[in-house]
Amino acid sequence: MKLIDTHTHLYAEEFAQDIDAVMDRAIKAGVTKCYLPAIDSSETAAMMALETKFPGICIAMMGLHPCYVKANVQEELAHVRSWLDKRDFVAIGEIGLDFYWDKTFEKEQYEAFDLQMQWALDLNRPIVIHTRNAMQETINRVKPFSRKGLKGIFHCFSGSVESARQIIDLGFHLGIGGVLTYKKAGLPEVLEEIPLEWLVLETDAPYLPPVPFRGKRNESSYLIQVLDKLSEVKRLPRAQIAQITTSNAEKIFGL
Repeated sequence: MKLIDTHTHLYAEEFAQDIDAVMDRAIKAGVTKCYLPAIDSSETAAMMALETKFPGICIAMMGLHPCYVKANVQEELAHVRSWLDKRDFVAIGEIGLDFYWDKTFEKEQYEAFDLQMQWALDLNRPIVIHTRNAMQETINRVKPFSRKGLKGIFHCFSGSVESARQIIDLGFHLGIGGVLTYKKAGLPEVLEEIPLEWLVLETDAPYLPPVPFRGKRNESSYLIQVLDKLSEVKRLPRAQIAQITTSNAEKIFGL
């Protein structure tokens, strides 16, 4: 059984002491690829080092996370652009809109999102979207770019059936992680209505660990718990869920 973790921050300092063991557990669980979303310039060196340490397994993206769109946004975007000019990346991400913590740089978030979506179109690459307290705003912003052929993933999806249908109508996939296992999330009922062909698996490690690991550090091997729950929701064998979600991820990332 082959799995792909489409969104995992394994380069985070939470893994600094035992990354070899973490990767060994992931590989033993059947995880063949771990896609690493970028955050900002302060994390780039660690992300690239992990990609170098585990070639072909850990694969970096490039982008500016909306929570890190601050007063120095132009400097951060220049950093992203310099890396995009330097080498190829499988995706632009994670990018998007986040109005949960702070809306001080709302205008700059929109501008950074638009610019990075245009870069993805220019480079013929998918995007990986982070959205929090901004689902409809994000969908609306993506629409004109999707009409030009932009594709990708709405990472850590936990929205409504209506939002899910709008997203797949754009040709985008839903990234499903540990939230699926949370009792009060309501996500199982939503995913009952959404075809499996529009779903990919993720952990968002070290964040949002699935049951029974809540309160602990998440890691890519815990993708199994997400797989098990999705198998239960869809009433399909684990192997079939794994095959379809892995195939979906391979298509998105051009494998």
